[in-house]
Amino acid sequence: MTGERVQRRLAAVLAADVAGYSRLMGRDEERTLADLKASRRTLIDPCIAAHRGRIVKTTGDGMLVEFASAVDAARCAVEVQRGMATQNADVPQDVRIEFRIGMHVGDIIIDDNDIFGDGVNIAARLEGIAEPGGVVISDDAQRQIRGKVDIAFDDMGPQALKNIAEPMRAWRTRIDASSAPSSPAKPTREAAQPLALPDKPSIAVLPFQNMSGDPEQEYFADGIVEDIITALSRVKWFFVIARNSSFTYRGKHVDIRQVGRELGVRYVLEGSIRKSGNRVRITGQLIEAATGNHVWGDKFEGSLDDVFELQDKITETVVAAIEPSLQVAEIRRSDSKPTDNLNAYDLYLRALSQHYFHTRESLDQALDFLRKAIELDPDYAFAKAFSAYIHCVRHSQTWATAEDLAEGGRLAQEALRSSKDEPTTIAFAAHALAWLAKDYDAAHAAMDRAIHLNPNSASILIRSGWLRVFVSDGEGAIPDFLRSIRLSPVDPELGYAFAGLAWAYLIKDETVKALECAQRATYEMPRWVSAWIILTITSMRLGRQKEAHEAAQHLLRLSPTFSISRRPRTFRDDDLFKWTSDLLRQAGILE
Repeated sequence: MTGERVQRRLAAVLAADVAGYSRLMGRDEERTLADLKASRRTLIDPCIAAHRGRIVKTTGDGMLVEFASAVDAARCAVEVQRGMATQNADVPQDVRIEFRIGMHVGDIIIDDNDIFGDGVNIAARLEGIAEPGGVVISDDAQRQIRGKVDIAFDDMGPQALKNIAEPMRAWRTRIDASSAPSSPAKPTREAAQPLALPDKPSIAVLPFQNMSGDPEQEYFADGIVEDIITALSRVKWFFVIARNSSFTYRGKHVDIRQVGRELGVRYVLEGSIRKSGNRVRITGQLIEAATGNHVWGDKFEGSLDDVFELQDKITETVVAAIEPSLQVAEIRRSDSKPTDNLNAYDLYLRALSQHYFHTRESLDQALDFLRKAIELDPDYAFAKAFSAYIHCVRHSQTWATAEDLAEGGRLAQEALRSSKDEPTTIAFAAHALAWLAKDYDAAHAAMDRAIHLNPNSASILIRSGWLRVFVSDGEGAIPDFLRSIRLSPVDPELGYAFAGLAWAYLIKDETVKALECAQRATYEMPRWVSAWIILTITSMRLGRQKEAHEAAQHLLRLSPTFSISRRPRTFRDDDLFKWTSDLLRQAGILE
């Protein structure tokens, strides 16, 4: 024993090497060395420095890096792999420089600027099982970064690592060109961590199985389920997952326990619908997600003329099964029927089904269905509000004419005049009133009423958040968007919420957060023009000119006619519109 005290510290250790390095050198030494040096000079070393890492040592094809923070290490690893994926997008597979990265958080020994110990050994072994372009991290590292980085890691389970005594649980992700900002990819659901259960009865309603044998009846089953979700969410002491997250499970054989973990709910309602002629049969069962136990099951049958009453029966019975102290009268009091005309309701369901495709043709088809529904029932307020909202979507994609905007504003005003107590109608109409008619004060008052009537609707909260963004209330918008995300955590339209968050943070001059949210918005909804607008603006605001120009070019590929003059003027604050337009000009958007 020397008697010297060993210097130790806890650190995040990142180990990286080039996949297939010997093959690459054998093929073309000079090109390989030049490419590797260029990657280090322009991407890897600056990224390590930006995330406060220390390069401990390098080898011909790899390096060992120490970080004080696991979050910094993970973000650096992901950023490096994304950057390499972008660089490799147009490079032939057999000459690409691709890294494998391993990361661990553990105790290390420091000796003469070098580091040793299990923390180093485990990181190196994890790097050895990573795919080219991938990152593998230890379970200790995963616990440190959970919920703090913008990419999901898949659970690999216990892994036997060379010279490590016990199997270790590991997590992996692979980042390729499709997850770079120019072609975003959505994080995988499978790697999502279980969400904490709310402090109130929580439920998700899965898409009901269509037993009619007619694919055309899918929209009918979807409409029934959506109405059940809406009715349940009006009970203020319930926490109800939004329709869009529930419907990501459509057509899949699901494990109810997994659904409960992924959506963060205690109960799951599933069922089936069989429509035959003028008769409909609806079956449902309520399951406790954690245990898989059946809480309730029942069957309802009647004529299509009584379909709303059937929905009431299901909703009331589910409520009573979850919380016996709830009063069925509360459901009846808060329920309001959209229309008494079943044919008009059928047309609305068809429009609802079409609008989720978000193509120009599908939105035009949805508008046509809604016009017919309003002709059948001129008092159908939600059909008017929903039509006005679709005009907003078309406007955001630069597809709307001046006549479209005028029609949308008129429909929104009509919907608000005829609907006092239906919160979704009020919210969609208020959103359109602000967007299309610029009547921000009336829209704000209406939205507050919608939130009061139904504080548990992710859809309403998203519209409320955007309305606050329109009037530059970033502080008020952020809680609405965050709660909408929790209510609908796997929503295929999460891009709406993240783009709104980006604007809210930009308004608060928290541009780094704004950029992170803008990037997430493009990952979630890569064909939505507005997501690329805010990504261009936030990138340019931070001086990231290359990323801003790339985002602007992607925007123009989606909407070749987009220009500053065609940009929707949705903000009440003219200065906000002006200085953000200046940033778009700097990024290459023409007047």
